[in-house]
Amino acid sequence: MARSKPRLSFWQIWNMSFGFFGIQFGFALQNANVSRIFETLGARIDQIPALWIAAPVTGLIIQPIIGHMSDNTWGRLGRRRPYFLTGALLASAALIFMPNSPVLWIAAGTLWIMDASINISMEPFRAFVGDMLPSEQRTTGFAMQSFFIGTGAVIASGLPYILTNWFNVSTVPVGDSPIPPNVKWSFYIGGSIFLLAVLWTVITTKEYSPEEMKAFNEAAEEKKEISGRTAREPYKEPSFYRLGVLWIFGGIVLSLLTWYIHAEAEVYILSIGLAAYGLLLLIAGLYRKSLGRTNGLVTILTDLINMPKTMKQLAVVQFFSWFALFAMWIYTTAGVTSYIYGTTDAKSALYNEGANWVGVLFAFYNGFAAAIAFLLPVLARYTGRKMTHSIALLAGGLGLASFYFIHNPYWLILSMLGVGFAWASILSMPYAILTGSLPPEKMGTYMGIFNFFIVIPQILAASILGFMVRHLFHDQAILALVLGGFSMILAALLVYWVNDVDDPRKKVQRS
Repeated sequence: MARSKPRLSFWQIWNMSFGFFGIQFGFALQNANVSRIFETLGARIDQIPALWIAAPVTGLIIQPIIGHMSDNTWGRLGRRRPYFLTGALLASAALIFMPNSPVLWIAAGTLWIMDASINISMEPFRAFVGDMLPSEQRTTGFAMQSFFIGTGAVIASGLPYILTNWFNVSTVPVGDSPIPPNVKWSFYIGGSIFLLAVLWTVITTKEYSPEEMKAFNEAAEEKKEISGRTAREPYKEPSFYRLGVLWIFGGIVLSLLTWYIHAEAEVYILSIGLAAYGLLLLIAGLYRKSLGRTNGLVTILTDLINMPKTMKQLAVVQFFSWFALFAMWIYTTAGVTSYIYGTTDAKSALYNEGANWVGVLFAFYNGFAAAIAFLLPVLARYTGRKMTHSIALLAGGLGLASFYFIHNPYWLILSMLGVGFAWASILSMPYAILTGSLPPEKMGTYMGIFNFFIVIPQILAASILGFMVRHLFHDQAILALVLGGFSMILAALLVYWVNDVDDPRKKVQRS
């Protein structure tokens, strides 16, 4: 018999979201300190985006696979929890090893492993909200995740500063290792917290059985039919061969253009990615034609091409939002230390003072994101989720652009308040809008595919930002932050065209 999902209590939502505290703890340590580790190990400023390419490429591959697998997993631990735990174990080990990397290439490889592991834990958490909560509680569920993301990141981002100023842990490298002790201990602590937080969610939250999920999904479909709103759209079999050839051709043309204009080697990352996607489409077409059936690859690519309309609209907004964020994560340390502190010597005390302050700034924007997270559902009730998200992105864009006009590092805290507002919304509003447009049985797969539109702008940023900073901005990393600000403002404008099909503010219209 079809029945609706029960509403969960505040503490039940708290427990099911607590693992994100650990995930973001590790993610924030990575964002705030990996560029610093790369520079300390000898990376040039224009090499940093290419070294960071591991993170988005790993997410592009891992998340849809994990999403598809978790959609079809029903084991002793449930549907999503096995992936939470596996990713936490691997990520914790990578976090502990990262600051002990002896040379640059090992650090880059460790980042790849670390990001893959974080993605294994992170992706099912998004689908977890869709699985466990009724439609009217999903905005609150994603806001709770934003709260834990912000809280975890506050502590993690400021941890090197806290260890130095509160516990007198040195910022000067000791012995043969070029990495300061305060950074090392931050990663050791982060690895432990990551694992413990995910274990809390695994132990305290029980997932619904397949039979219960089937009944809940049937009830949800009945409600949509009664209200005249349907999430289902025509599902078409894609022409894999035609699409594959077009994408491969596009990749070849971009590669030849890159070679002809003598662009940076990093641009080949983008052209190779286009061709690789085309090749995957051809492989999927061959598999479907020769064997007459589907596998995980065919299913994921078919679902990608058949994305709901709302998801396509949100994809464009996500593209410009995350391009801005990736520019910030890569270049805030270099921009602040060179433009405001006036040094590019990664081993100097002044550089490390500036780099530590960047960690504090990251803590501020994450702290503000945590503080405002529970106000977002309230604001959304009065203005709508779209308007809330647009206002937040505008504040973030202005915050990033303002870095260029500020010369006192303490005033950058005000800039980070705008970024924190945007960050809280980016982590909740797109997912709250998206979830109502997705077929429940493909929640994990589509959440993984949605990650493409986080990853693709990051790959683009890693491909072109180094070239732009070196040749267009004349090594002024601060201008990369200004570019990120304009990108986020554009995202704020594009929210207007998104159709929020499951907006709670819409009056129910009976057919």
